[in-house]
Amino acid sequence: MTKDDDEKKIKGLGELIAESKTSQKEKPEIAEEKVMEKFEEKISEIRIKELETVAEEEAKSQAIPYVNLVGFPINSDTLNSIPRQTAKAEKVVCFYKTDREIRIASPNPKNPKLKEILDTLKAEIYTGRGEIYLISEYSYETVYKLYAKFPPPREIVYGIKLTGEDLENLTKKIKNFGILNAKLNEEKNLTELFKMILAGALQSDASDVHIEAEEEKIILRYRIDGVLHIVSTLPKKIWERLDSRVKAIAGLKINITEKPQDGRITIYLKKEDKMEVRVSTLPTAFGESIVMRLLRSNITSLKFEDLGLRGKAYEDLKQQVDRPTGMIVTTGPTGSGKTTTLYAILNKLNNPETKIITLEDPIEYKLEGIAQSQIDHSAGYSFANGLRSILRQDPDIIMVGELRDTETVEVAIQSALTGHQVLSTLHTNDASGAIPRFLSMGAKPYLLAPALNAVIGQRLVRKVHEKCKIEAELEPKVLERVKQLLGNLPSNSGYKVDLNKLKFYRGQGCDECNHIGLKGRIGIYEIFTLNPDIEKEILSGKTSEYLISQIAHDSGMISMVQDGLLKALDAITTVDEIFRVVE
Repeated sequence: MTKDDDEKKIKGLGELIAESKTSQKEKPEIAEEKVMEKFEEKISEIRIKELETVAEEEAKSQAIPYVNLVGFPINSDTLNSIPRQTAKAEKVVCFYKTDREIRIASPNPKNPKLKEILDTLKAEIYTGRGEIYLISEYSYETVYKLYAKFPPPREIVYGIKLTGEDLENLTKKIKNFGILNAKLNEEKNLTELFKMILAGALQSDASDVHIEAEEEKIILRYRIDGVLHIVSTLPKKIWERLDSRVKAIAGLKINITEKPQDGRITIYLKKEDKMEVRVSTLPTAFGESIVMRLLRSNITSLKFEDLGLRGKAYEDLKQQVDRPTGMIVTTGPTGSGKTTTLYAILNKLNNPETKIITLEDPIEYKLEGIAQSQIDHSAGYSFANGLRSILRQDPDIIMVGELRDTETVEVAIQSALTGHQVLSTLHTNDASGAIPRFLSMGAKPYLLAPALNAVIGQRLVRKVHEKCKIEAELEPKVLERVKQLLGNLPSNSGYKVDLNKLKFYRGQGCDECNHIGLKGRIGIYEIFTLNPDIEKEILSGKTSEYLISQIAHDSGMISMVQDGLLKALDAITTVDEIFRVVE
């Protein structure tokens, strides 16, 4: 500590006292204790800086690395590498841990037991590298306090043991959202409350769980069949503990609240059956927004026949799927089930004689017997260069998660023309928009025409709950619109509807469907395959959605809204649901 430093501190304290006295003269209402509080805060800051300076100088003299851990991001898995009792007894903490290196720190780095602790930890990592750092007493106390916020290490390592018995016991208590809300507000144990949130999500077949901090409360919402529902409101006073618990179990840094984070939780439903939960946090005005996506394994067994394709559309697509080369593209907005359709096609094509490779961002479901590759933009591994690498792997079938740029489109088309079957997705509103989109992205018409086999447009609609289904009456204007759309069915589509005998249904709501009246989802589709007329439009290089749609209609393609209304006539979905999703 230099003389100049001391003088600066004295001067700073003098200025603080002078400022306080001035404030009291100008604002008599300022209490004397507030002045002293400010003074003591300044003194405390100076003492902390002095402690860190002393620790740093001591580290230099002992030739030991020094680190200041105040504000240093440490996750639960890293901290719990050293049990709390050991951390307290030996004054040591683990602050950095990867597959290649581990670092621990202590105010007393010469403690002979630290080397033993480090050697034990080194045995758990691949390269066995480790180091001991010197920290100040203040740094140690700051980090040690984090143990109180983290759950026991067993939960971190093994995830939440949500067994079949646990799930059955919890779901017996949750007949509907009203009961779930009451149970959640009664529960005092944070771990049990968190389990109940997840059990409620599983019981209602939710795809996502949203936990959002608001000014005076916490909102819990489930996304069920693509639509968000408020299922509970919780007291704001538990936010900090609930936020810390979710982060800790997901392996996130609980002391980082001003930046987004991503993590995962594994839920063990029963023996050899688990579900991955992808956790995302985002800073908001009143805390954070936590979203948990539940990734179930049942999608991997989805059959092509179960997609909801029927009649001419099913036969046309089945024929194209069985072709060994060419490109099949599915279109629609985010959340329309495009990836699910591609997975179902892959399941149909998957056999030991066929090499299938996928390029995804991210990989959400693992498919047995298929090589799945994860895009990593930070490492320069994009769809375009990933696709080039895939071609060197001797594949028969390639699935590209998304065609999002000119380079990827060009490589995909070349792949389809050189003996590969290519499956991919494209962001357009409907099937007829795919070809203009390809051309606008720079696809060469004379290559696109022979490469493209089929285009699928799709949406997901909720199904009428079979157990509470009743007949529905449509308003006159809605009924007129339905008749107009069904009356325009292509004559060669294979469908003919008596417009004077239309009957529709809806769900009146029950405990099993959480009084929504709808449960589960099914796809509605429009599919066209390449024919000479469409090829001619592609080769012109300046076609439009309208022209492609007209040619496809004349070839027997029914539109998504028509497919949906036909399914509504079969009591599979509702007219309201069709118009909500498509128009």
